[in-house]
Amino acid sequence: MDLLSAAYGAASDDDADGTSASPPPPKRPRWGFTPYLPPPPFTTPQPAPPQPAPLLAASSSGRYVSKRERALLAAGSEVPRPPPLEPEFDSPVIGSLTDSNIRADILRSLRCQPKPGSTNNTPLKLSVSLRSHTKAVNCVDWSPSHGHLLASAGMDHTVHIWNVWNKGNTISRVLKHHTAAVKDVRWSYHQPVLLSGGFDCSSRLVDAEEGKEIRVFKEDQAVEVIKFNPSNSNLFMSGGSKGSLRLWDIRTGLATKQFDRSLGTILDIEFSADGKQFISSTDTTRSNVSENTIIIWDILRQVPLSNQKPWSFTVVLAVRGDQRTQ
Repeated sequence: MDLLSAAYGAASDDDADGTSASPPPPKRPRWGFTPYLPPPPFTTPQPAPPQPAPLLAASSSGRYVSKRERALLAAGSEVPRPPPLEPEFDSPVIGSLTDSNIRADILRSLRCQPKPGSTNNTPLKLSVSLRSHTKAVNCVDWSPSHGHLLASAGMDHTVHIWNVWNKGNTISRVLKHHTAAVKDVRWSYHQPVLLSGGFDCSSRLVDAEEGKEIRVFKEDQAVEVIKFNPSNSNLFMSGGSKGSLRLWDIRTGLATKQFDRSLGTILDIEFSADGKQFISSTDTTRSNVSENTIIIWDILRQVPLSNQKPWSFTVVLAVRGDQRTQ
């Protein structure tokens, strides 16, 4: 051990020269696996998208939007929006429905019902020209309760009420509730109420005095003809372009009965005097059977009682209870 200590402990030649050995180079670090993490995506802050809704809402009704309102909308300020525009109709109240301005002799003949066989004082010649519709007139109907009032329905989408014998303005009301041509119009038997049907697939009940719409009866067909039930003025029948016949109740606005028999367009309807049956006539039939042109219906059972050929019209007169003869 002493010999080893002496041998290894002796100074080397380099030590003798005063220089020390350089330290060994550092060990090369071992390479280790480091998972690659991609940098987060760079996102450029985007400005908030403009809100064009107020501008569209303000201009959708056709109203002009001023530059000031546009600037306020662009700045995000809330601009008061106008209420939605409702369809505008001319005032239907134009003239009078009363008979206060009618000639005395005409008024007397209207109010007095002459007895059968008696002579009356009605003027021998009585005529008046009523002009207001801008297109063809499809139907006219006298009021059963006010003999001086006449209603007319036209292709110009309007219903006119005329105070026919008035010495001044004969136009009393112009009703513009329909959005298409009006095909038929009927007065109620006991009230100043008008019922009209048209190509806008609806029948409309209107108060004639105020010109206000009371109820709308929507259908899936153009309404060609309408008739009130003579025994119950709360019921009316409608017939349309698809051949459907419906019995409506004006109190509920619902169809209480429907009559279908593969018919063509309904041309006319007529009730019997007691209102228990009615007759319908059609232009064509989908079954190509000529006997279906005129049909007599039982309302309660909703079944046809008889099919008549077009030339057998005497049956129609008998069921209607008219006083006519063959």
